[in-house]
Order: sequence, then C-alpha cells, then structure tokens
Amino acid sequence: MLVEPGKTALLVVDVLEATVEGREADPALDAFASACTEVVGACRACGIPVIFLDDAHVPGLDRELELWGEHGIAGSAGARPAACLGPCDRDLVIEKRRYSGFFQTDLDLTLRELGCDRVVAIGFDSNICVLHTLADAYFLGYDSLVVADACRSTLVGSEAGALEYFRRCYGSDVVSLDEFRERLAGDIPA
Repeated sequence: MLVEPGKTALLVVDVLEATVEGREADPALDAFASACTEVVGACRACGIPVIFLDDAHVPGLDRELELWGEHGIAGSAGARPAACLGPCDRDLVIEKRRYSGFFQTDLDLTLRELGCDRVVAIGFDSNICVLHTLADAYFLGYDSLVVADACRSTLVGSEAGALEYFRRCYGSDVVSLDEFRERLAGDIPA
C-alpha cells in the first residue's frame, strides 16, 4: 500500500499513558513505545493526520470492563494518549467505548472528510482493539498498513498470529519499522 499524504491517516489504537507510562522496566514495552513514537513523528512530518483512538470506558456500563477489569476510564489520566507520543493540537482524539475505533464513533466520517481511503495502524492490543478496528476498516473499504514493530499483544493470542490474521483476513500490508520509513521516503512502490 502506498503511504500518501492526503489519502492516508495514522490510527493510534490505545497507546495510552496507562499502557506505556510508569511501568517497570520492560525492553519489549520500551521498543514498542519507541516505534510508536517514531511512526507518529514521521507521519506528522509528512503531513499525514494522526488520529488517537482511546479507550473511554464508563464504569458500570461498558461490558468490556467485566472481561478485562477497570482500564481506560473516561476522563482519567490513564486514558490519555501516552506522553511519549507528544500529542499536539493538530492531532485528533476519538474516544471509544468498544474494541473498534469505528464502532459508534465518528472515525469513518472523520476519515472521509479528510479524504483518506487508507489507514496506517499501530497500537495495543493487536489481537483485540487493533484487530477489531482493522476489521471495520476493511468492511468500510479502507486499505490498511500495519507497522509490526509498533503493535503489541499481551492479553490474548500471539503477535505473530495477529499480524498473519491482518494479512490474510483484511489484506493489510504488514511492514517493519524500517520498511515503513522507506515507504514514507517513497522508495518502495505499492
């Protein structure tokens, strides 16, 4: 997939302060956060819109909390985009109460108003929120690219399984961080 400003938006799925900030030292988590930071910065530099899709759960209502415990509570500090990503005024934040960033949000409308028919996806958890967001992107006709180094699975399934699922079921172009850099530089055709 060609990563092209004016046609592409970056979806940052649940890379929240609670996901990456204030945790014990974890080299895998640090590498994930670093890759996410680089992808966000590179997209901003190329004029690709950055859209944060952030959990904003309502205690006592959202069924997801029954399965995974309290997390991403609307209005809490832990439900904000991770500080390492340097959220800025031109970024968009779309709160979500379900796994998919499209379900009962204005993400589809926002992408269409931006003129985007392609999405780059990064985030956490690959087998849950990233997967369901990519499913809806596929069903709504968006092409997708996933930066493997900027995705992370810890809750269910394996990272390799998630990436293969994206390729096979949604036709996602799954690339490494190095390949993504090359795509932005225009060195690799679609």
